[in-house]
Amino acid sequence: MDIAIFLCCFSLLLFLFMRQPVFVAILGATAIYFLFHTELNSAFMVQRVIAGTQSIPLLAIPFFVCAGVFMNYTGVTKRIIDFCEALIGNVIGGIGHVTVLVATIMGGLSGSNLADAAMEAKMLVPEMRKRGFSNEFASVLVATAAIITPLIPPGIAMIIYGSIANVSIGKLFVAGIGPGLLLCVTLMILVAVISYKRGYTNKHPVDTSFKRVVKTFKGAFLPLCLPIVIIGGIRVGAFTPTEAGSVAIVYSLLLGIIYREMSFKNIMQGLKETVLTSASIMLIVGAASAFAWILTRERVPQYLTGLFIHHLNSGVLFLICVNLFLIFIGMFIESTAAMIILVPLLTPIAAHFGIDEIQFAMVVIFNFSIGVLSPPMGTLMFVTCSITKCPMLNFIKEAVPFYLLLVFCLILLTFVPVFTTGLVNLVY
Repeated sequence: MDIAIFLCCFSLLLFLFMRQPVFVAILGATAIYFLFHTELNSAFMVQRVIAGTQSIPLLAIPFFVCAGVFMNYTGVTKRIIDFCEALIGNVIGGIGHVTVLVATIMGGLSGSNLADAAMEAKMLVPEMRKRGFSNEFASVLVATAAIITPLIPPGIAMIIYGSIANVSIGKLFVAGIGPGLLLCVTLMILVAVISYKRGYTNKHPVDTSFKRVVKTFKGAFLPLCLPIVIIGGIRVGAFTPTEAGSVAIVYSLLLGIIYREMSFKNIMQGLKETVLTSASIMLIVGAASAFAWILTRERVPQYLTGLFIHHLNSGVLFLICVNLFLIFIGMFIESTAAMIILVPLLTPIAAHFGIDEIQFAMVVIFNFSIGVLSPPMGTLMFVTCSITKCPMLNFIKEAVPFYLLLVFCLILLTFVPVFTTGLVNLVY
């Protein structure tokens, strides 16, 4: 490795600390490397950026983004909220539990944690405040619950990881159910404990009769079937994970027709949102792919592999080091970019230590999910606070027990493989 790679990495961190857009920071760092290596034609950098986006599995990203956007225009969200409230609206911290359940269910529909956090911040935080919850607690709960979204299929993070590491996206979809449910259950337990201590109870009882449960379930039944259709279709070979995205779009349009809540104007607006969201993701993917090519050219993966093998003698120590490293990186670098750059470096080392590729994938994705909630650059934190008007310092103080919960879940995923590979072994 030469001095250019060190300047390249230093420039990337510098640009990020200067709060430049992520793709600009990565492209700037990549350009510096090409300036030092004049034997490389500058056009090659453009080719690497474009080549990074020319992957068939990545087509699933705009498809699932579009399906998630359309779902928001079909009245699905309101129906799912009503169903969740009918189930557990009267337990201690009722509306808080509803928030967690909605995030878990919507994770199987939207695939985007930012979109899920924005939706819940707008719809559920005001309702929680009306029922006596503090704005800080409600904001933290919404942001933390949104972490479930990239874990529940069809999470976009799984599509990106699978395309980079050449891991079955279908298996990743199935594997994500375990971590998603684990976080859902533990988060509901934490909400119950905090609500009990602070007296967060409904002043006005909610109708949770069997009749209302049945009625709201009828309204939510078709949306709830989407994850089953996607995973079932992939498993039986009816369509690929990429084609599943187009199936999800057709399914969401059918729901719009059935519920009669989606207009032609909504469709055009949804397509516009899809283009903007997908473009922002693909810009990062392309830029990060060019940067990853530089790391490969400089044999950084081989260097790191040798370093880990020389200083570590077990997979357990490797996983501990990876967890600490990824949590730290996730606090500063956008998760998509970090994943594209780091996954090709780490997966060969994980394979050397005999770590299951599916388990390692879930550990990596969960780490980056924690990063988007953590200061100083956690995007989930910024999005939620900007909508709820929660001061950032108050958010961080309130989030301490939630951070501890996330670390606990990460430890379980790291050292208890059944949470990540159990369902995969049953289905495949």
